[in-house]
Amino acid sequence: MAKVTNRAIISFSAVLTLEEEEIRALDALVGYGDDAFIEEFKERLGKSYLRDHENGLRSAFSAIRSQVLPALSTIDEARRRLSVDVPNS
Repeated sequence: MAKVTNRAIISFSAVLTLEEEEIRALDALVGYGDDAFIEEFKERLGKSYLRDHENGLRSAFSAIRSQVLPALSTIDEARRRLSVDVPNS
């Protein structure tokens, strides 16, 4: 016989709006890679802060990379087009 279990799942998320300079800073931060960042963080700032959050940090870095690179490409393309396509007055 199949066993049915009911349970509630609660989820939270946040929307973060960043300026271009902040987006580029995040790109630089996650560009080191998860392992390198985590190793340096632990060595310089201690292991206690990341003890329970390492998986969350890896997930956040992955999410940042998936959003930051396309955003920067869009910004760079817009800048390129604006500098080329502006008609002479």
